[in-house]
Amino acid sequence: MTDHQQAPETAADTDGGLPEPYLTELAPGVHAFIQPDGGWCLNNAGFVTDGTATLVVDTAATEARARLLRRRIAESGAPTPRTLVNTHHHGDHTYGNGVFPEATVIGHAACRRELLAAGHQLHAVWPEVPYGDIVLTPPEVTFEDRLTVHAGGVEVQLIHPGVAHTPGDAIVWLPQQRVVFTGDLIFNGGTPFLFMGSLTGSLRAIEVLRSLGAETVVPGHGPVAGPEVYDEVERYLRFVAELASAGRAAGRTPLEVAREAELGAFAELKERERLVANLLRAYAELDGAAPGAPLDAVAGFGAMAEFNGGVAPACHA
Repeated sequence: MTDHQQAPETAADTDGGLPEPYLTELAPGVHAFIQPDGGWCLNNAGFVTDGTATLVVDTAATEARARLLRRRIAESGAPTPRTLVNTHHHGDHTYGNGVFPEATVIGHAACRRELLAAGHQLHAVWPEVPYGDIVLTPPEVTFEDRLTVHAGGVEVQLIHPGVAHTPGDAIVWLPQQRVVFTGDLIFNGGTPFLFMGSLTGSLRAIEVLRSLGAETVVPGHGPVAGPEVYDEVERYLRFVAELASAGRAAGRTPLEVAREAELGAFAELKERERLVANLLRAYAELDGAAPGAPLDAVAGFGAMAEFNGGVAPACHA
C-alpha cells in the first residue's frame, strides 16, 4: 500500500461482495470518493471545500451511490455543493448529477454534447442494473480549452487535453494542493479504455498531466496514486500501439491480435477485455479516422464479449 492509498472505512458487503465506497482526505478540504474495486461502473469522484463553498468532481452510476456521496459530503461538515464538474460524459461519472440539484454543472462542450446524444447510455448496455431515478443532467456551463473556477478560496483549474478517453475530457487541477482529478484519462489497476476517444490523444494527455507537477493523482478508477501511475498507463498505451501496428500490417483482426497477445505485466490489470476495444480504436486511427470518430459500440462490446469467451463485461454498480 502506497502513502496515497488508504483502507476503506468499512468492508461492508453492499454490492455482491464489493466493499463500500469510502472517503480519503488528500489535502485540507480535498477528498476523494473511492469506489472499490474500480471496475466497470465503479468510478471515483471527490469534492473540494474551504468551509464556505463546495465543488464536487463527478458523481456515480446509480442514484443510491450518488446519494451516498452526497451524504458523505454532508457528514464531513462541508456546505451543500453549489458547483459540480464532470470529467467526461460517461454515465458512471454523470448519472448522479441530478442528486445535486443546487449545483451548477460544468463540463467541456463535448461532454454536454455527448451526454445529450448518448441519453441513458448505461441502461442500454446494462439494463438489469438498479440505477434508481436517473435524471439526465448535462453541464449547463461549458468551456473549450481551459476554465478556472473557485470553491470559495480554493482555485480549481479545468483543462481539456484534447480528445483522449472521450471527446470531452476535463482534467481537474488544484494547483495550491498539487492534487489532480484525472477522470478516465488514468486507470490505476484497471485496463485503460480508449474505444470512444483516441490512442494518440491519450498519449498526449499523459504529457499534459505530467506538465502539471501533481503530487497526488485521483484516477477515474482505482486507488489514489502518485504521478508514477502516468508511466504505467503510458506503457500500456504504447503496448497497444505496437500491437495495432504489427497486427494491421499482418492482416490480423483486432480480436485475433488481442487473443494472441502476450500481456506480460498487463495480464494483472482488471478488465483485460478492453484490449480488443482499444485495438479497434487504434486500427481506426491507423486507417485515418479522426480522434473520437464514432465506432460501432455494439460491435465493440460484442468483440469484448468474444474475447471473454462469450461473457459480456458486467457493470458492478
